[in-house]
Amino acid sequence: MKKKITIVNLALITIAALATVLNAYNIITISTDVLVGLRWTALAGLIIFAIVKRNLTTSILISMLVGTEIGYDFPELGTGLHFLRQIFLQMIKTVIAPLLFATLVTGIAGHSDLKQVGRMGWKSLLYFEVVTTFALVIGLFFANWIRPGDGIDIPANFSATLPKVVEQTWQEIILHSFPENIAKSIYHGEVLQIVVFSVLFGISLALIPAAKKEKFVAGIETLAEVMFKFTKIIMLFAPIGVGAAIAETVGHMGIDVLKNLALMLATLYCALAAFILLVFVPIMLIARIPIIKFVKNIFEPVSIAFATTSSESALPKAMEKMEKFGVPRQIVSFVMPTGYSFNLDGSTLYLALATVFVAQATGTEMSIGQQLSMVFLLMLTSKGVAGIPRATLVILLGAIANFNMPEWPVLLLMGIDELMDMARTSVNVTGNCLATAVIARWEGELDDEKMRLSDQVLEQEVVSA
Repeated sequence: MKKKITIVNLALITIAALATVLNAYNIITISTDVLVGLRWTALAGLIIFAIVKRNLTTSILISMLVGTEIGYDFPELGTGLHFLRQIFLQMIKTVIAPLLFATLVTGIAGHSDLKQVGRMGWKSLLYFEVVTTFALVIGLFFANWIRPGDGIDIPANFSATLPKVVEQTWQEIILHSFPENIAKSIYHGEVLQIVVFSVLFGISLALIPAAKKEKFVAGIETLAEVMFKFTKIIMLFAPIGVGAAIAETVGHMGIDVLKNLALMLATLYCALAAFILLVFVPIMLIARIPIIKFVKNIFEPVSIAFATTSSESALPKAMEKMEKFGVPRQIVSFVMPTGYSFNLDGSTLYLALATVFVAQATGTEMSIGQQLSMVFLLMLTSKGVAGIPRATLVILLGAIANFNMPEWPVLLLMGIDELMDMARTSVNVTGNCLATAVIARWEGELDDEKMRLSDQVLEQEVVSA
């Protein structure tokens, strides 16, 4: 049955693609209605295939294609579907706080000693600092090599204004890491504050006598299991939420925004690809992490992050996948949330690239020394990126203000920010998934047998779905 559906789908996709290409190059004139009909017939076949296969990864990929087509053919409908994206994101946010609390507390109080928490802390921060520094250097290299800002002029009648943001000092960034009220932190989705509270709570629980803490730890372990089941239920809505997110983006952005800024967009994607090949791949080889198996395991959370442009939306699924990959729960629950504040590789690379783009667009000459000082500045300020609303924008504006550059190129970048955010968010999630495996290997706790069999676990999930 599946083979027959696959053959029919391939035929429908081929016909739709050929018709689109022939019409685009004026070889054969085909009406718009016929082209739309062919594309939707091919998509209908893919939807049937997804229903038959019942696999989340397949469903997400097909929903992204459907969302793209909705946004392209019916832009008003596409932008109107934003509420479905919001429903998915809001449901995910309800999971994050209790999931982080339960997994961190059980990891510290129930499964690991306090010395391990300290070791994981300094190892994680060292790893984050080294990797994000590489990201900054690669962003700087590509900005100077391709020079995407050259030839960019202020558009006629350009009168847009930057959204209001509040820049914070480094003291305020550090202060922002500590919770004032845990209920307030949960309400505002402050991941780092939740992590700090959970770690302190776990340490406190670990210090009381075993007889008193056992029942409490068992209850929190049950909460963790419930939240993972809760995540699975929410993920059933993921294809709809992801498809709506893509439809909204395509319907809102259109194609025109890419004309003047296509080079900047291409530069970012090339730089991120180079970062993955030059940094992530060698790290996986050194840490003896099988690349293909790792990619297969993180594909779902990364695709969710790509479509929704939200790292938070991928957090519960990423934690679940890395635990199944062989990383102990106490390491996943500590390293990954911490990385969401200190290890945003994609965002860090973008900051270096965007700052030099602004300099090139405004004709500001930056010497090698100035660029290196900029890297040092970004290396420090980007560590608070998760603790500030519109964090990337705040840090970018702070960097260009430090060199007395005009702000108007930032307004241009905001026009394609959604498309850039897709790529950098995906790299952020990938980097944090990899960080958990690296720290687990460093701690000598990475389960190689579980990692080796991770492909079979994925196949069993597909069969049982």
